Amino acid sequence: MKKMKSPAKEGSERTRRSIVKLLKHNGSMDALSLANELGLTGMAVRQHLYSLQEQELVTYKEEPRTMGRPAKMWSLTSEANRLFPDGYADLTINLIDSMKEAFGEEGLNKLLDIRNQKQIVDYQGKVPANLPLKERLLIFAEARTSEGYMSEVVENSDGSFDFVEKHCPICEAAKACSRLCKKEMEMFQHVIGDDVEITRGDHILKGDIRCVYLISPKKAPV
Repeated sequence: MKKMKSPAKEGSERTRRSIVKLLKHNGSMDALSLANELGLTGMAVRQHLYSLQEQELVTYKEEPRTMGRPAKMWSLTSEANRLFPDGYADLTINLIDSMKEAFGEEGLNKLLDIRNQKQIVDYQGKVPANLPLKERLLIFAEARTSEGYMSEVVENSDGSFDFVEKHCPICEAAKACSRLCKKEMEMFQHVIGDDVEITRGDHILKGDIRCVYLISPKKAPV
């Protein structure tokens, strides 16, 4: 007979899941900010954070404050990625290995090219090229979010944009085949347009908690 969890234990697990989701969406937060979001005391949230830290799901960096002690800014570790949808990682990795075995590296590259072209056509059908850059990015972010990337657009003071993806549903597959990530960059350029320059800063595969693409309008030639 399956053992029932106590209401207190179930409540603690729900709270920890909520903390993890908030950190996934916001990048990093201190205990008091988390407590305000969850309607709990700072002490209660800290206890949950320390429990998650023991599971190697969260970590913190100290951030100086103008008054008092530095604040602990909590964020997820790469280990926490396993708590989010992974796009059928095991199946995808097995398929990649099978493709290499059946068709060789050249065949796998052709299949990745086909996938990339289909993605480009699909996204271009959703993101009108005649819209202003910000509107294009917002529509693109919405499409990516529906696929599990948790995307958002941040406008910078210099007119550039950060296109932030807080989760990568193909992360495990990309670890097995780095060309998936290279193809992503190529696809971004085609979809967003030739009037921008795109560089990737933070990168989940390098151990960062999110992928960040800096998108800058190209300057008109003088």
